[in-house]
Amino acid sequence: MTQYGGFQITGLTLPASRTGGGETEAAGRPKNPYTDRMRRSATPLLASGLLTDVGRQRSINQDAGLILDLPRGGLFAVADGMGGHAAGELAANLALDTLSSSFLNGRGLAPERLAEAVQEANLAVLRSAVGEYVGMGTTLVAMVIDRAAALIAHVGDSRAYLLRGNELHRLTEDHSWVAEQVRLGHLTENEARNHQWRSVVSNALGGEERVRLELYGLPLRQGDRLLLCSDGLSGVLEEAELYGVLAHQPDPDVAVRQLIDLSNAEGGPDNITAIVVDIEQASRMPSYALPNRQTEGPLYVDMLLSSRRGNSPVTYLALVLVYFTLMGLGLYQDHATVIGGVGLGLLVALLLSVQVLSSLKRARTLLPGLGSFTPETAAQTPAAPARDENQTRIRPAGPARPTQD
Repeated sequence: MTQYGGFQITGLTLPASRTGGGETEAAGRPKNPYTDRMRRSATPLLASGLLTDVGRQRSINQDAGLILDLPRGGLFAVADGMGGHAAGELAANLALDTLSSSFLNGRGLAPERLAEAVQEANLAVLRSAVGEYVGMGTTLVAMVIDRAAALIAHVGDSRAYLLRGNELHRLTEDHSWVAEQVRLGHLTENEARNHQWRSVVSNALGGEERVRLELYGLPLRQGDRLLLCSDGLSGVLEEAELYGVLAHQPDPDVAVRQLIDLSNAEGGPDNITAIVVDIEQASRMPSYALPNRQTEGPLYVDMLLSSRRGNSPVTYLALVLVYFTLMGLGLYQDHATVIGGVGLGLLVALLLSVQVLSSLKRARTLLPGLGSFTPETAAQTPAAPARDENQTRIRPAGPARPTQD
């Protein structure tokens, strides 16, 4: 297990833990079959468990996981590295190191800091892809919990899930060739799960200078449980199996171990990483607007940040109000008190109305319609028809630029 010490910020020591690949835990000591960090968060709002395992068919663990305690929540991430030799292991660990340090040292609101940290992680992987590491990359699913909100940044085919009540919601959509075929109706979910191209991703860190990512925020409730995982878990286990563990095992430490045991029992074809986070106490929402899920798929980071920071109509209206108030003060000095009072009152009313509308919008934020599982819907779902072995399989039409782990 690779463990890093605390990060020092404005006098606060914030403990961080990260687990990744590697063949030994310490010099002269054989590696435990599990590389894990079983822990309870230092933040009283949360409890979490993290476990990563090499699987049954790989010799090197190219997955890595991160848990970083923050004063009002935490930063959680899973990276699934790709590349020959130890390149994938390097990419995954480098991405998580850069993500955590960049987020901690960043400024501004949490959504922008998270997007910028993902871009820094992308550049770190890209700039290290030289020599024997040419072509390396990594997927990334990262989550910041800020009080009663979760912010999810997503690149590749690692996934995020939310268990709320008796329903398991998928929060991310894979950036992969088979996922695109499912969206187009050319493959079923079961066919995609077993397809020979299932490991081919269409988006990853280290592919180009500007990362393409999805950024999404949702309000949290007390009792929510979140899962981040690599495709060594989500690509092997059905959602019914994920639900069975998440809904019935209350301890997140035990839950991650059971999930990985189940994946290994199915053959463990890939490295497996899982993080389970429980929201134990209710909190208030942050003041900023949560990012909406992009229906058009991943966006380049500069476009995403521009849309977040762009000049809104409210900003223009406030500037116009200030301009006319100042003009009135200059032209009608005898009525300066009245004009100033009216202008200030209108500005305060505008800002308060924006805050109220933002609060109502956050409260109505819907979960993404990417599919959900409940025991009731599973019982009503008819069995899938047997596949015709003579059916023509879909193949990429041209020499696409996918990355395969």
